Amino acid sequence: MKRPVKIIVVGGNAAGPAAAAKAKRYNPNADVLLFEASKFISTGTCEMPYVISGEINDYRKIVFFSPESFQKEKGVKVFVKHFVQEIDTKKKTITAKDLIENKVIEQDYDRLILATGSKAKTLPGFDTQVKNIFTLKNINDLIRLDEYIRANQVTKSIIIGSGYIGLEAGEALVKRNIRVTIIEKENKPLPGADIEFSDEILKIMNQNKVKFLGGIKEVEPVISGEKLIAVRIEDKFIETDLVIHSVGFEPETLLAQSAKLELGKSGAIKVDRYLKTSDSSIYAAGDNVEILNAVTEKPDYIPLAAHAYDLGHIAGENAAGGNVRCEPLVKNISIKIFNKFFASVGLSSSEAIKYGFKAEESFAKARNLVSVMPESEYVIGKVLADKGSKRILGASFLGGKEVSGYADLLSALIKMKAPASILSKINFNYTPPLSPFVNLLSLIGKKFN
Repeated sequence: MKRPVKIIVVGGNAAGPAAAAKAKRYNPNADVLLFEASKFISTGTCEMPYVISGEINDYRKIVFFSPESFQKEKGVKVFVKHFVQEIDTKKKTITAKDLIENKVIEQDYDRLILATGSKAKTLPGFDTQVKNIFTLKNINDLIRLDEYIRANQVTKSIIIGSGYIGLEAGEALVKRNIRVTIIEKENKPLPGADIEFSDEILKIMNQNKVKFLGGIKEVEPVISGEKLIAVRIEDKFIETDLVIHSVGFEPETLLAQSAKLELGKSGAIKVDRYLKTSDSSIYAAGDNVEILNAVTEKPDYIPLAAHAYDLGHIAGENAAGGNVRCEPLVKNISIKIFNKFFASVGLSSSEAIKYGFKAEESFAKARNLVSVMPESEYVIGKVLADKGSKRILGASFLGGKEVSGYADLLSALIKMKAPASILSKINFNYTPPLSPFVNLLSLIGKKFN
């Protein structure tokens, strides 16, 4: 029988509920408490653009547990609308503000798990307290944006930033019959992508009447009364009915800093292979931590929901008495861009240079099905390999739904430190309605032989 232990989890999005549920499951004798500042726990964030577009017709469908159902099903005590203000590491207590009854409470712990996640970055002057300036980070942001669109005559919009969230939000607004202008400080959309892909993504945006303004270093809001009415770029004014900020995320570490926990170079919480922080009683998991990158074998900041969920399970088990190691992670991201999908795994070309690799690359364009099939379309792919060891460093793909499978296969090969030439030796399946006669990956792999 595992010994009783009191575990407090701070944060209720992806990592927090995963950690709390796993801790209770691993050690049924544990007393597990979950604190969340908002009124929602266990929510989908990647699904939010599809609520905006109407493809998911109710935001409640991406709230997977209520506090009551989570407590009943998982055996975890849930405190929503409770903002954790302070950690006393010597007394092993937290202080939280009960936002419902407007009072301060204190709770002791044996183990503490910080799953505080990340927060949206904003540009100077773009105050989200202004009625029509938005970020898209959580369910509260989603509800606020959706309600504003429903209540007002919104015909034109500006999105600042053309990363994953910016592109997804742009497509969602187009589907709501709202004109979209995307402003980006870099010259091409999706700045993390290699040039071959950002050029194609720009074509897709143009085909869907999304206006892209690249190379914009400074944007200034024009606010009248309680609303933003335009943005100024040098001497040009662009009128808009709303603005969505999509300029990236940063780890939410105020609580960790107040507890004097050690941070990594990225500003995220530094953890060991068991997700333990510099305080032996405190673990951390999710978008607030640095983890080892499987390609570089160095600490990295990779804020992705699927990773946060997996890390939450590890932190939960270990806080409850387990001894699970967190393996280095391969960054594996995909995004829908209108009728196409983009997937990126491992390192991009610019990241390979940044980390000191001398890389060689193979690029190919091929059909996802044999040309006689009516659904046959082109897919493009690029794989990077280290010149010395020949192992795969990363890959990118743009095409149909098949790119998800390509990226997952490459993720596994990267984890195994496989050479790029292995792609030409794989026995790919073939059937006309499902797969091509000659697979794109096989073509790419032959160039490494």
